[in-house]
Amino acid sequence: MQDLKHRSHYIDQLNESLIGNLVTVCGWIEDIRDIGRLVFVVIRDSTGAIQALARDNNAKVAKEIPRQSSVTISGLLKKSNARDFPFEISIQDLSVYTRANYPLPIDATGRVSSSIDKRIDSRALDLRNPTVSTIFKLRAFALSSIRDNLTTNGYLEVNTPKIIGTASEGGANLFSFDYFGRKAYLAQSPQLYKEQLTVALDRVFEIGPYFRSEKSHTVRHLSEFISVDTEAAFVDYRYSMIILEQLLRKVVTAVSDKFKDNSLLRAKLFEPIERVTYKQCLEQLSNSGEKIEFGADLSDSSLRVLGERHKGFYFITDWPTILKPFYIQEKKEDPEISESFDLQYGYLELASGGTRLHEKEHLQNRLDQSGLRPRDFAEHLKVFDWGIPPHAGWGLGFDRLIMLLAHRQNVREVVLFPRDVERLTP
Repeated sequence: MQDLKHRSHYIDQLNESLIGNLVTVCGWIEDIRDIGRLVFVVIRDSTGAIQALARDNNAKVAKEIPRQSSVTISGLLKKSNARDFPFEISIQDLSVYTRANYPLPIDATGRVSSSIDKRIDSRALDLRNPTVSTIFKLRAFALSSIRDNLTTNGYLEVNTPKIIGTASEGGANLFSFDYFGRKAYLAQSPQLYKEQLTVALDRVFEIGPYFRSEKSHTVRHLSEFISVDTEAAFVDYRYSMIILEQLLRKVVTAVSDKFKDNSLLRAKLFEPIERVTYKQCLEQLSNSGEKIEFGADLSDSSLRVLGERHKGFYFITDWPTILKPFYIQEKKEDPEISESFDLQYGYLELASGGTRLHEKEHLQNRLDQSGLRPRDFAEHLKVFDWGIPPHAGWGLGFDRLIMLLAHRQNVREVVLFPRDVERLTP
């Protein structure tokens, strides 16, 4: 077994101040160029790549190492004449830990393209492609930015159960299973829990995995997804939209500054996000030749038409009450319309939110009207006897947001190990 030699630096830490010093880097071999007694080796780690020069016995060893094998090299750092590398390492010691077994299932450099399915089947190897790994670095950075923004705005991060005894949205698209002799579900949102938490914690947010049993075969649907959810006491849906818009602006700006590839999204957030009512959407669609009756949902094709008219991000507000879940508040002046909104980017729905019902009797009536049994929601309803405040919130599809930030067309590209109708591995 090869003795482990500990790295002195990650590759992106190497700089001019270290020239002439002995450095040790760990990574995998990306390229080998044999010119006889000299062998140029490109080593990559999670932060970048560097060229190394092997001579004599080290050159003989390097020639025999399969690409993508894991190695450690030690040597003097020097300036390089190579176009792509400002520095190079003159190898004094080369240790091979694990040899890659050829043929590999995909080209980890990305020079030879592979289908998305083949790449996901070999995701760990796929991540060695710096274009792919950058997506997940962006994802982690965006997640950190969201947390910072919500915390700054007074929201407390919480964790709610993912194994639940009642369908929180009242829908049928849940995974159910036997839980010690009782029927249980995988949560499709933290909706009921986050509402209850406003009783004492005022403002809460959660970032977590949720599950939806829909047989959808699209580039934007998954069976397991990450959602960012908020709920705040003593506010309505107008305030919730402001919080969501502020968060979106902060995250897009932060990601643009760090990754330098999101200027288009940033430009589209320069002005306030447009708010369009559901009724206005119907009028605009009618003017485009598409007649939709009030109370009908907006199809993908309808949303694509609207997305052409409203470039970038926009809110669709004031949806028909009949289209929204049982816990959404109606407008007092017109009960057929709800205090609700969806955040769109073109045809893509990113978030949904609204003002919640906070009067127990009203909520019970809405459950009845929705064909749901209030007794199934007894644990939730009892909280409404404890002085629950008016409250509002939203849920944001994090994976879909990363699709936009990473300029990808398929949500599976931005999820490490996606789960959908067809995929249960790796």
